[in-house]
Amino acid sequence: MILKRGQVSLSFGMIFSIILIVIFFAFAFYAIKTFFGINNSAQVGQFISDFQSDVDKIWRSSGGSQVNEYSLPSGVTKVCFVDFNPDIGKKGINMNLYVELSRIYQGSDNIVFYPMGSTEIGSTKIDNLNLADITLEENPFCINNAEGIKLNLIKEASEALVRVERGN
Repeated sequence: MILKRGQVSLSFGMIFSIILIVIFFAFAFYAIKTFFGINNSAQVGQFISDFQSDVDKIWRSSGGSQVNEYSLPSGVTKVCFVDFNPDIGKKGINMNLYVELSRIYQGSDNIVFYPMGSTEIGSTKIDNLNLADITLEENPFCINNAEGIKLNLIKEASEALVRVERGN
């Protein structure tokens, strides 16, 4: 008696189709990831532009106070104002972040997005900020991003630069 074995075979067309489906899904996931990365970069860029515009508006005025709300990607948990002057050093409740934030620091930047790598723009410089007053008690001075951040921009008549406080 001769036993016949069952034969399982896939045609070349079927194997090629499966390979094409896998390549299509890989490309789709890559495209979606890239799209969200562009969206996050655009959101951070919009924050920088809007914030600089609002700071300039207060800076040009004779004095005043204005609370603004800004939107940032959910990957950014904190926006930190940091004075990297070695004479100032780290202090306050976020002083444990100082060394980590200094790795992102680019020359004259005064704002850092935390955690590292949450945006393509790790740090930036906003003009006309009174960084010495902002970081007087806390360096880095960080604001948590919980579905957006609120910043109170303040300039007294006797001041030349704009201060930032946590918005209510």
